[in-house]
Amino acid sequence: MKNYIYNIYDGLKTIIRPVYPRNHSEKTKALIAVGVVSFFWGTTWLASKKGVQYMPALEMAGIRQLLAGSAYLLFFFYKGFKLPTREQLIQFTWMSILMFVVNNGLNTLSMEYMPSGLGAVIGATSPLWIAVISSFIFKEIRLNSITTIGLLLGVAGIVVIFSDYIHALFNGSFAKGVLLNIIASIAWAFGTIYMAQHAKQVNPYFSLGWQMFLGGIILLIIAYSTGHYVSPLTVKAQTWYSIAYLVIIGSIITYAAFIYALKRLPAAQVSIYAYINPIVAVIAGAMLNNEKLTTVIAMGTLVTIVGVYLVNFGFKKEKGELTKK
Repeated sequence: MKNYIYNIYDGLKTIIRPVYPRNHSEKTKALIAVGVVSFFWGTTWLASKKGVQYMPALEMAGIRQLLAGSAYLLFFFYKGFKLPTREQLIQFTWMSILMFVVNNGLNTLSMEYMPSGLGAVIGATSPLWIAVISSFIFKEIRLNSITTIGLLLGVAGIVVIFSDYIHALFNGSFAKGVLLNIIASIAWAFGTIYMAQHAKQVNPYFSLGWQMFLGGIILLIIAYSTGHYVSPLTVKAQTWYSIAYLVIIGSIITYAAFIYALKRLPAAQVSIYAYINPIVAVIAGAMLNNEKLTTVIAMGTLVTIVGVYLVNFGFKKEKGELTKK
């Protein structure tokens, strides 16, 4: 089971039974699903940025996850699914805390302090954190030359991007946003490793619904208990449009497309979305929110993406070598 940590997507493999395309049409649908994930997950950063202008981030993230999770669970209860076992509920809770409370909650919160495109680039570095955590904390893999080069390129790309924000880094709010985003990426990395080691055979959509539902409740409890909330009746329409987009497009349709594609295509093919998302986010932020897009930022983004690709490639190569042994 430990070998699943060698790819960020392999954690999901343990809960998704592959159903390979039976014909060309089904494969085409799976590839279209990858395209949906690649584009629309990149736009969710901008939607979050727009939404937090009129509603505290944790409250907005909580409402989003609660509504999306409820939609999934209502569907499955209608289909006759039973409540999860105690063991499954504990598993769903831990996964929801890592993936939705910490990761999504802090990512959304970071949008109060920094550009959406930059947030997406930092968020895309999760595989780099998986490499570091797996190697230096859990001692479960070794860093080969390809993975090491990927790590160095990923860090170099972030440094290049930040060189264009050097003055902003001395702004406490901007630095806070960057820190929140980094913590969120680390949480995603821990969540992926946890999923790989503890995931059980369970319907992935049902599991996702519970994770969103539980994550939404926890986020709202945190928001209301800390006073970071506003009355929904006073919120401007723009925020509700953003929430509707995040629920319908970002959480329901795109997550469903992601799992659909992962069940029918090799993880390597599906993983292309991770390299396209930040590009979409950077361009969308520049075009629709007047966020800064310079040659330095573009080059730094591309270098970071290449670094992430090499880390994933190095994981696969290392996994292959261990399998042969």
